[in-house]
Amino acid sequence: MEGLDANGILLHLGVWRNHMDSPIENYWEARLGRLREELESNNFEVYSAADGAEAKRIVQKEIIPTTGANRISWGGSKTATDMGLIRALKADTSLEFLDPFEKEISLEDSLERRRQAFLVDLFITGTNALTETGLLVNLDRTGNRVAAITFGPKVVVILVGRNKIVSDLDEAFFRVKDYAAPLVAMRINAKTPCVKTSFCEDCISPERVCSAWGIVEKSYPKGRIKVVLINQSLGF
Repeated sequence: MEGLDANGILLHLGVWRNHMDSPIENYWEARLGRLREELESNNFEVYSAADGAEAKRIVQKEIIPTTGANRISWGGSKTATDMGLIRALKADTSLEFLDPFEKEISLEDSLERRRQAFLVDLFITGTNALTETGLLVNLDRTGNRVAAITFGPKVVVILVGRNKIVSDLDEAFFRVKDYAAPLVAMRINAKTPCVKTSFCEDCISPERVCSAWGIVEKSYPKGRIKVVLINQSLGF
């Protein structure tokens, strides 16, 4: 090959062979790499993790110490739960963890804790969808999560499994309404039509889980929202 010596040719062949042997891994590394650039251009601070275990380490060992966060809350993220992050943070006696979703508390106490969560040092949540251009798209029932992402907590950490990535807003809306929302409704055993049909029926049920949309294009101030891209499917 023109311009390559013997060592260069061997290196080129090695890279080529690696791509052939691991196409799925290379696909996601390339896609997540491009997405990281888009997010950084939108003023998000971005971390990359190979899996949930590494993402958990990044939050505990890098983000929390760097920010100096002491009072922490969260938005009920299945991703954070599945990673074991919430259990670990609640067990850390050096932190004050405000849990609005503690099973033993009343609805009134839960809502009050969600209000208090706007004043914490660090708020942890997932996202329903993330577009290739770096837009965070979320839909809530009470709105506490989309509100906290936008304003309130000093620092917000968004945990994103690769299954949340979509091409554009149209695909994001479809993913949220016809996939994530029905799964959430099923998870909490809501009395909504989507629990039976698996599709959004634009219902008027009192237990409807879809009330407030949030789309975040930029992080303001720069770096306030920290996105952890996880090269693993996690959450809904």
